[in-house]
Amino acid sequence: MKVYTTSEIRNIALIGNAGSGKTTLAEAMLLEGGVINRRGEVNAKNTVSDHHPIEQDYGNSVFSTVLHAEVNNKKVNIIDTPGMDDFRGAVISSLHVVGSALLVINTPHGIESGTEAVGRYAAAARKPLIFVFNHLDHENANYEQTLDQAKNIYGNKVTPIQYPVNAGPGFNAIIDVLKMKLYKYPADGGKPEVLEIPADEKERADELHNELVEMAAENDENLMELYFEKGELTEDEMRQGIKLGMIARSFFPVFCTGAKHNMGVGRLLEFVTNITPSPAEAVEVPELNGKQVKMDPAAPTALFVFKTSIEQHVGEITYFKVMSGTVKEGQDLTNSKSGNKERISQIFVAAGKNRVKVPEMIAGDIGATVKLRETKVNHTLSEKEAAYTFKPIEFPTSRHTVALKAVNEADDEKVGEMFQKLHDEDPTYRVEYSKELKQMLVHCQGEYHLNALNWFYKNIFKIEIEFKTPKIPYRETITKSAQADYRHKKQSGGAGQFGEVHLMIEPYVEGVDPKTSFSINGKDMKLSVRDTQEYPLSWGGKLIFHNCIVGGSIDGRFMPAILKGIMEKMEEGPLTGSYARDIRVYVYDGKMHPVDSNEISFKLAGRNAFSKAFKEAGPKILEPIYDLEVMVQSERMGDVMSDLQGRRALIMGMGSEKGYEKINAKVPLKEMYKYSTSLSSITQGRGRFSIKFDGYEKVPQEVQDELLATYAAEQDEE
Repeated sequence: MKVYTTSEIRNIALIGNAGSGKTTLAEAMLLEGGVINRRGEVNAKNTVSDHHPIEQDYGNSVFSTVLHAEVNNKKVNIIDTPGMDDFRGAVISSLHVVGSALLVINTPHGIESGTEAVGRYAAAARKPLIFVFNHLDHENANYEQTLDQAKNIYGNKVTPIQYPVNAGPGFNAIIDVLKMKLYKYPADGGKPEVLEIPADEKERADELHNELVEMAAENDENLMELYFEKGELTEDEMRQGIKLGMIARSFFPVFCTGAKHNMGVGRLLEFVTNITPSPAEAVEVPELNGKQVKMDPAAPTALFVFKTSIEQHVGEITYFKVMSGTVKEGQDLTNSKSGNKERISQIFVAAGKNRVKVPEMIAGDIGATVKLRETKVNHTLSEKEAAYTFKPIEFPTSRHTVALKAVNEADDEKVGEMFQKLHDEDPTYRVEYSKELKQMLVHCQGEYHLNALNWFYKNIFKIEIEFKTPKIPYRETITKSAQADYRHKKQSGGAGQFGEVHLMIEPYVEGVDPKTSFSINGKDMKLSVRDTQEYPLSWGGKLIFHNCIVGGSIDGRFMPAILKGIMEKMEEGPLTGSYARDIRVYVYDGKMHPVDSNEISFKLAGRNAFSKAFKEAGPKILEPIYDLEVMVQSERMGDVMSDLQGRRALIMGMGSEKGYEKINAKVPLKEMYKYSTSLSSITQGRGRFSIKFDGYEKVPQEVQDELLATYAAEQDEE
């Protein structure tokens, strides 16, 4: 394969709802580009793109796949992306490195929820869009209705360059109003006849052509002047205006395809090579340190890694975009994150799991390499003197959390090791071990994402796992003051144990001074605070510890042990074993033995006295509350509101935004389990939400009673 220059490269992503035909379109593009000589089919499990076993089992894309085609003396790098929104991380990472996106639409179904979602991701990445109306050979294909839907969402920026003559089972002809020609395809697709537009379509074609000329002229003052002067633009002048409009996202051209029979695909690729921006013209990933990075083969070499995958017998494959300069086989580059060198031993042009070795790649191109030691997604490799760092991909936050454990405890360590491999391949999987909850928590995008995780453990790693409902990180606190004392005494031959602690506790409130007098056992007692220690707790809130011992009833050397015992009980609260917070402790009296008193005795006495006082101090359980924002279509607003009320949500406000209704609410974390699945079901996949931690609030009494009963039952079992 020849080495392509920056101006000869086009980078595109295929995005769209599941079932829109992206993988089939990619297959037709590879056929047109000479990469394959026979089209595979998704149902036959022999496509270049969906080559991973999980994708063949599911019948859907799970990962992005890097492909290429050589068309019109240009190289088109194609990234086929998943359509299910649970795998949106692959869409977002692909959009990060391409110049344009083809939004593939299942015309019989119109604009689906996934279509809108990926359209939002493309807008966030500021990528030009080409609308590809696919499946026009389907019996329910409705071009006009789909075009109206697209215009309702995206406005008049959506501009037909093509329309079908006979959409439906007999579909075989497209009118192109840029070329002003009729493309007529054989029954099995392939190379079309290019004919004049028939008389009965001429009026409509002329009208759409004039609209196209006006839209193209609007993107450049010089073109507008030419248009006013001549009343027309040449095809090359229109191309210039269309390109400028696409880059500014003020123009979204519409193309027509029946990808299954390779109809319209060749003309679509011709448009991609002629009009979509090259890497030198596209919106590129910025350098974080403000350095000037040139899309120039003579500039310092820099690569940005946007994807990794693992293949049996090959190991980890690293996919990169050449951001600057020329990368050559055997070149040493520096990883900006670690500062260590990495050798680019081989360079490949990818077509799914098939790869062609090349000696070098020039700025703007997309390729792959193997055997990098420590370079992962979002890392930059560059020549040492350049020291570039490119803006990382911002992967979406998780929408679904479960607890994960191995069925066989002996596999626990392997589960964690294997998860790291999955995270490297799909960074939207995240895992944490919660010391507080004693659970391994997996954060992912939804049920499909979770099912894919289970598939890997079962089929690739051969480890049996199970998912459980995650525990909630409750907090415990008190609402009033209480007194308790506890004597720890143990005699078992030899040295004994003795320690007695008397203490008071009360709620800690920021800015409120400690008390100096209390009613203890019916008597007013004035306390003298000799020493105060303040401990901000890692889980939130504070513990304030006052030493009020007068007269040496407890030696000062035992106070740290008492504090340690209290802190142990703060870490495992008396009510449910959850962390306790916001408590002020006064240790005011006690007893010790000249021989038997030691640190362990006072630690246990302090721990037990604190636990007794806590239970008498109006104890309350606090639950984590999250700020929730839901975007939903207006006709589903009532159903979503009803569902939220059933989740103990407090509605904080409502409004409208970009054609959607917006609901802001505060919701307990306990009630958010599987909310992504519920919202998707209520809104037919169109609803979306985001959550952010707000704070802790007291649980209702009935919820507290339920939690106490559950904890008591668990303790009995143990």
